[in-house]
Amino acid sequence: MNREQDGQHKLIADLTGVNASKLSYYAELKKRQEKIRRQNVRLEILHRLTRAIHLDMSVEDMFNEAQLQVPQALPCDLLGLALLENDELIIKALPPFHFRQAQPLSHNSVLWRPLTLNKALVLAEMPKDDPFFTDYPHLAERLHSLAMAPLYYKSANRGLLLVGSFQQTAYDQEELSFVQHLAEQLAISIHNAQLYEEVSRARQGWEATFNAVTEPILLIDTEYNIQLSNNRPLPELFPDGKSAQSGGKCFTTLYGRSSPCPDCPIQSLAKDPRPIYRHLETKTGRQLDLSFYPVLGKDQELVAMTIIIKDITEKAQMEAKLMHSARLAAIGEMAAGVAHELNSPMTVVIGTAQLLYAELAGNPEYGDSLKEIADCGLRCKRIIQNLLTFSRQEQVPMEPTNLNREIERALSLVNYLIDPTQISIYQRLADDLPRIKANGVQIQQVVTNLLINARDALAEKSGEKIIRLESFLEKTPEQDWVTVSVRDNGSGIAKDQLDNIFTPFYTSKEATKGTGLGLSVSFGIAQAHGGSLEVESAPGKGSCFFLRLPANPTQPAEQLPS
Repeated sequence: MNREQDGQHKLIADLTGVNASKLSYYAELKKRQEKIRRQNVRLEILHRLTRAIHLDMSVEDMFNEAQLQVPQALPCDLLGLALLENDELIIKALPPFHFRQAQPLSHNSVLWRPLTLNKALVLAEMPKDDPFFTDYPHLAERLHSLAMAPLYYKSANRGLLLVGSFQQTAYDQEELSFVQHLAEQLAISIHNAQLYEEVSRARQGWEATFNAVTEPILLIDTEYNIQLSNNRPLPELFPDGKSAQSGGKCFTTLYGRSSPCPDCPIQSLAKDPRPIYRHLETKTGRQLDLSFYPVLGKDQELVAMTIIIKDITEKAQMEAKLMHSARLAAIGEMAAGVAHELNSPMTVVIGTAQLLYAELAGNPEYGDSLKEIADCGLRCKRIIQNLLTFSRQEQVPMEPTNLNREIERALSLVNYLIDPTQISIYQRLADDLPRIKANGVQIQQVVTNLLINARDALAEKSGEKIIRLESFLEKTPEQDWVTVSVRDNGSGIAKDQLDNIFTPFYTSKEATKGTGLGLSVSFGIAQAHGGSLEVESAPGKGSCFFLRLPANPTQPAEQLPS
C-alpha cells in the first residue's frame, strides 16, 4: 500500500511540476496514456483470441489465430510453439517450419529453463552453441530478443510459447507479462481442445459400435421419449418399415398406442433396477425377444431405459425344425422296424392266398374270398413299401432318366382310377427337357400320388373338373431345374393345413381312403433326388404341386414320340 501511495505522490509531483526539472509534464502524460493504450490493446487481443478459439479447433488452427493477433500487441517477428510429449520438448511450429514432425529438443537447451523454473524468461543474446540455435542457425543470426513462456495449466506444463524480435531489448517486464498471459490462455485452449478430441473420439467409437449392432437399440427417458436409436428398421413394429426416430413416444412408435402401456417396464425398473426380459409374438408371427436395461443416475435413480429388440424368428423356426426332424427320425425308425417285421408274413399270406385262389378259382364259395385276401395283402404290401421308402431303409439306383417318359407311364397307371367322363386331364410336356439323374420308379410314384390327390380334391366339386399336368425347364442363376406341376381346380387347402400336409400320417381324407404317407413319402423322394416338393393353394381356388429336380446338363434332351 505504501508503494502505491509513493507512486501516486511521485506521479502528482511529476504532473504538477514539482519535479519539473527532471521530467516534463506533457511527456509523462503522453507516456502514461500510451501505456494504458497498449494495455487495452493487449486485453482486447486476448479477448479476441479467446473468442476466436473454439473447442473443435486443432492446435495448428489455434496457433494460426495467435499468429494473426500477437503482432498487434508487441514486436513479433517470430512466433513459435513447442509441446511436451512423453517428457520430450518437440518444436511444432517455427517459421518457416510449420507444424512439422521435428526431433525432440535436447534437455541441455536454454529453452528448457522456463519449464524448469516455471516462469517466463527473456533472452537478450542468442547462444549460438545452444542445441536449439544449432538446429535453427538463421534465428541465432537475426534474433536479438526472445521471450519464452511455459504453457502452464492445472499444475502441469504442456509446452512452450516463443515470441522473438529482430529489435534489441524488445521486451521488458510488461511485454513479458503479456506473453505469459497469452501462453496461459493457449495452454487452457490446447488442454480443452485435447479433452474435446478425446471425448469426441470416444463418442465416435461408441456411436460406431452402437450403430453397428444389427438389432434395434432404443434409449427411452422416464417421460417415454425416444432419446436415441441405432436406426435399425424392424418392419414388424415400426410403421412402414421405418426405424425409430428420436423425439417420439415409445408406446406410439413401438405399439401404436396413444398412452403408456399398462405393464410398462419403466415403472418396474424405477422400483427394481434389475433387467427385464420379455417375449413378443407379432400379428404376422414374428418372434421377438425384448430386453429392458436401466440407466441409473448419480444417486442410483432411474434416468432412462435401454431397449434391445432381437428377432429370433429364424432361430425359433430352426429349433422347431430340429424337434420335428427328431420326431420324424423316431417315426422313421419305428416305421422301418414295423415294415420289416410285417414284410415276411405278408409275403407268406399273399403267396398262400394266390396259390389257393389258383386251385379254387372255380369254387364261388372260396374263390372271391381268397381274391379279396390277396388284394388286401397287396395293399398292405404297398403300405409297407411306403413305410420303407419313408424311413429311407431302401437303397434305390439312380440313372439318367427321361422325366416325360416317367410322367407318361404314371398317367397310364392311373387311367383306370380317374374317370375321363368326370375329370379332364390336360397335359403339356416340354419336348426339350434334359435327362435327369433319378430313379424312374420313384418319380412315377410321386407323379401318381399327386394325380390321385388331385382327383380326390375334385370329388366334392360341381361343374367342370380339370387336372393340368405340365413339365418345363426353370433356369435360375444358381441352378437349372426340371419341373413337373400338377394343378387342379378343386376345393384347395386351408391355410392352417398347409404346414402339415407333408407331415407323416397327417391326412384330411377318410380313414379308408388315405394313410397320411403319400405326400410325406413324395417329399422324401424329392429331397433324396436333391430337389423339392412345393405347393400353392387357396381355399376354393384349387391347388398346384411343383416337383423340382436338378437338371443334368451333360445329358442331351431326348424327344418323345408324338
